[in-house]
Amino acid sequence: MLRLGCIPLILLSLPVAICASDLAAQSAASSSPAVLPVANATIPTRVLSQSPADTVTELQIICLFHSDSSNTLHGALLESNQKLKGLLDKVRKPELFGGDLGETLLITPAPETLAAKRLLIIGLGDSQTFAPVRMQLVGAIAYRESNRLGVAHPFFAPTVLDGGVTKFTTAEVAAEFLRGFLRAAETEKEITNAGYSAGVTVADLTYLAGAKYALVTHDGLMGEFTAEAAKKNDPK
Repeated sequence: MLRLGCIPLILLSLPVAICASDLAAQSAASSSPAVLPVANATIPTRVLSQSPADTVTELQIICLFHSDSSNTLHGALLESNQKLKGLLDKVRKPELFGGDLGETLLITPAPETLAAKRLLIIGLGDSQTFAPVRMQLVGAIAYRESNRLGVAHPFFAPTVLDGGVTKFTTAEVAAEFLRGFLRAAETEKEITNAGYSAGVTVADLTYLAGAKYALVTHDGLMGEFTAEAAKKNDPK
């Protein structure tokens, strides 16, 4: 019988219950980060318990709040800044990268800094007035920029908590992000079908979350996929 707060995950054809404590133990016992695939996703999606400072990927996407001295970096953002030798601190200025909602900055990390080949930063705007609905725009930008850059397997970390905003659940943030991501995907399909696009490149999505938040993030993503499927089946 599964413990409350667990979800079934199939590994090597054997059912296993993965819980927050199990994820932490798995990460500690193995050099490989814990992974939770999202079932029935129209775009294959997984939740990966890894810092964006450590991901080995063609494109890592993170977010930053408005460049203000009150918006300090925490957790993975602080780690990323350290690995980039203070680059985030250098560009986080109103006259440089302002962090306005939807503003983007593409970085090619130098060797022996971040493992990702490219780092895309998306602005989140003012942290004091932040609401999860903003993530819809972020999701759309993440999809479109990934497709424009020819990246099939983008990695995304919302870094809202690491930016200092903690009053919203990671499920709320993830669901709103996915809503925008899927909207952009549907738009691209329409453009491609009409013959006005080179085609869809994005093949899947890896969504990063700390082990403590992996399950609730997974549930937020799965819930949004379910909601989108229901809308298509009942367009009313």
